[in-house]
Parts: sequence; C-alpha cells; structure tokens
Amino acid sequence: MKNIYLNIYKSNFINLKKAKKNIENNIPIGLPTETVYGLASNAYSDKSVKKIFKLKKRPSYNPLIVHFNGIKNLKKDVVYNSSFIKLYKAFCPELVSAGKKTIAVRIPEHKVARKLLKILKFPLAAPSANISSKLSPTCANDVVDEFGSKIKFVLDGGQCKIGLESTIIDLTGKPILLRQGAITAQKISNILGKKILINKKTKIIKSPGQLKLHYSPGIPVLMNKKNPKKDGALITIGKKFKDSKNHFNISKSGNLSEAANNLYKIMRKIKKKNFKSISVCKIPNFGLGLAINDRLKKASNK
Repeated sequence: MKNIYLNIYKSNFINLKKAKKNIENNIPIGLPTETVYGLASNAYSDKSVKKIFKLKKRPSYNPLIVHFNGIKNLKKDVVYNSSFIKLYKAFCPELVSAGKKTIAVRIPEHKVARKLLKILKFPLAAPSANISSKLSPTCANDVVDEFGSKIKFVLDGGQCKIGLESTIIDLTGKPILLRQGAITAQKISNILGKKILINKKTKIIKSPGQLKLHYSPGIPVLMNKKNPKKDGALITIGKKFKDSKNHFNISKSGNLSEAANNLYKIMRKIKKKNFKSISVCKIPNFGLGLAINDRLKKASNK
C-alpha cells in the first residue's frame, strides 16, 4: 500500500531548519500547537497569506490568527492594553486582518511551535490546517488527510493536548468572548475582575470561528440525541452508554477535557467508517463543555 504520509517530518533540529526554509520561501507548512494543527506561513508576506487562504478555500473576509514568539516580538506590531497583559501573564508562556483594524494574536505553548518561532524573524499566520468549514486536525496525519500532497511539509508534534481551537476574546472595548475554547469566560473574568460578554451576533466576522457552518465532518451532525439514525453513529459521554459498533464514547469517565481532546478524532473516525450521520448525546454545558457544544452547534448548521 502506498504511504501517503511521506510529507510528515519528525520535529528535530534538522527538520525545524527545513521548516524555516520552507516558510522563508513563502511555502506554508503544517505546524503542531497545543490546540490543533495550524497551516503556518510568514505573517508579513502577502504572498504567503494568499496561499493560506487559497489552500484552505477560506473566505477573504474571515481573518487569521497571528502567532508570536513572545510579548517582546508582539510589541512591534500590536497595540494592547492592561487586560491583555493580565491574560498574557496568566496564560502565555515566556497582513492577515482581512481588511479589519484588529487582528487575533496568540503566543502558543507547544514546544515545537515555540522552537520554530524562535528561529524565525517574523510571526506566523497559522489558522487551523483544514479546508474552511471542516474539522480541524489534531495530529499530523489529519493534515495530510485534509490536503494530501498540496502541503509538502508537516512537522509532527504528536496528538494535540487540547484538541479544540483556541479561545478568542475581544479586548478593544468591554471584554467580549468571540470563540469558546479551553480557557473559559469564567477563568478570564476571574483574572480581569470584569464580566465577560458572550458574542452571539455574527453579522460582522471579527475573528475565526464565527461562520455559521464550521467544524463540519462532512456528514450531518445532530445534537442532543439518545440513538443514532439509520446508517449513522452515536457519540456518547459517560458510563451509562453501552459500547457497540456504532457507538463512540469520547470519555467514559465523563471528563470534559478528555472529551474535547477526542471529539474531532472520533468524528474523523466515524466519517472514515462511512457512517452517513453523527448523532451526539447531550453534552454537559459548563466548563469545556461550552466549547464542545459550540463546535457541535456550528457543525450541525446546514
């Protein structure tokens, strides 16, 4: 059988230098982060950014996230306020705006992403390495499954720690949560000492993750179900559900972090097994469950 994963490279020093060379030549690469794998290229290069939009088939009005090595590098490009500094100190380890006046910025935790950023002279535009509106990849093989040979170089950083896209918060005025993620609104509120508003209007796309249809596995997704449809599969959580060939448990212990980490992986598995739909049992709607339900709601939109 032909090996379709020949464009995946171990994250050693030699391959980090190869990744750097690709990016400096305006060639996007697959890059691991703690959330999901990104499609990374030079954020300062219009040519690179256009390639990202083209590869992802991403609408031109949907902005990208820019990844920086640290706050010293970020200062060169971004105006920020005291709320940003508080969140940076709490969560961060030591042009691409789609015509808008703001950009989403991130300082990744993943050691491979940080090592690469450290040897580059510019930040990385790195949205999730998937076709627009589809499931984000949580391992290197997923990136290849998504793009095949269109992406020549994917750094392998193993399975992503979180498995869902990052939290996005708007700090240009009163703090507004634009996208749910592992860092919850409550955690942010505790740090800032302010109420965090939840954005529910998507007429103006201000950040990634705000399109109505998103995170789709390519087959119908139905929420809050107890049984699968005919020729469909059921995603479950907790001990009360019995195992069967069309039941897929994302956390038998009911752990929401484990469930989030397994969600996309299981949805991809179900699609590969040629099930015609995915029904999902009721997921607790608190903590990380808020982000899981957000992804499922977007995936279920027609």
